[in-house]
Amino acid sequence: MKLHALIAGGGIGGLVAALCLARHGARVEVFEQSAGFSQPGAGIQLSPNCVRVLHRLELEQALRAVASLPEGIEMRDWKSGRILSSNRLGSHAIRRYGEPYYHIHRADLLKVLLDAATDCDAITLHTQTRVTAFSQDAGGVEAATSAGKFTGDLLIGADGIHSTVRSLLFGPQSPQFTGNVAWRALVPADRLPPDFIRPVASAWWGPGKHFVHYFVRRGELVNCVCVVEKAGWEVESWTQRGERFELQADFAGWHDTVTTLIANMDESECFKWALFDRPPMPQWSRGRVTLLGDACHPTLPFMAQGAAMAIEDAAVLARSLAAAEVAELPESLKQYEDKRRRRTARIQAGSRRNAKVFHLSGIAAWLRNRAVRQAGENVMDWLYRYDPLAADD
Repeated sequence: MKLHALIAGGGIGGLVAALCLARHGARVEVFEQSAGFSQPGAGIQLSPNCVRVLHRLELEQALRAVASLPEGIEMRDWKSGRILSSNRLGSHAIRRYGEPYYHIHRADLLKVLLDAATDCDAITLHTQTRVTAFSQDAGGVEAATSAGKFTGDLLIGADGIHSTVRSLLFGPQSPQFTGNVAWRALVPADRLPPDFIRPVASAWWGPGKHFVHYFVRRGELVNCVCVVEKAGWEVESWTQRGERFELQADFAGWHDTVTTLIANMDESECFKWALFDRPPMPQWSRGRVTLLGDACHPTLPFMAQGAAMAIEDAAVLARSLAAAEVAELPESLKQYEDKRRRRTARIQAGSRRNAKVFHLSGIAAWLRNRAVRQAGENVMDWLYRYDPLAADD
């Protein structure tokens, strides 16, 4: 493949796409609208289905230097702390899926990707450059940006949930507020009693809300994500600060582990954002322009697969284009989205369902708890065993 690809968006999906395309011989230009390649946020989970892509890009050593490797996932009762179900990770995940499961700070992952992209001669990175319009014909694509015009063989919109490229392709999308507000914060592990937090991902389920925590940055920090059913506040921004006292009020009466974590959060580093849902898109591509990651299938954070789906997209897109001639690009992009639509729609639907399941109460919660106990381990095999480097759908 001797293609010249333009990518709008220098986040996780955009940089992984650049690395995957370059590995297949493409020349790539990435346009990031901010002054540097950075993203707000805290911890994210990288499951084996996307880790195999990152490892194929020869990033394993860099990832292991900054990530945490959880021993398992536990679902707990909000008040008693009783374990409702658990799944082993750690060495079990490596034996079963062939790859580890990582917990990592978003900034650390982005640095790993940025370092790799900077070292790649086939990739050119542009900052403070936003794609604002584009035109295309049989000969290629011209992207208008805040820094001038650029031409290439195709344009990939990896510009996130508020994607400009998506809007230019298909018009504005009207999301629906889910009735949930999410909080995120980091707690330095040295503020907590020794062994207070185990090296697992813990999800505490309660009536109308849930609380998730796990280690990042080699165990130096505890990442906390807290979701509350709440009306009257609908700001969809990762950088909106919230008041810790409000979060404490939301989780008053919960287990001591939860309330202790909230009490040790930095008051100036509590952020909250309203969760909006968007239905699966029937089409991602037109001609030589396509979408990737949150730009086409934004996912609620209830299956921990947002970053994973973008990474999978990048690998499948690069494979779809690997043997394409310039004239074949529109058909190759259609093949890419055909391979990805069903799986990403399933993840969107599962995340939407979990938003309700996690927050049940009364007899419904009792039935849920019995069901998850009976399900046992390895219920995520269909998700974690997927290989975007080889799969056809």
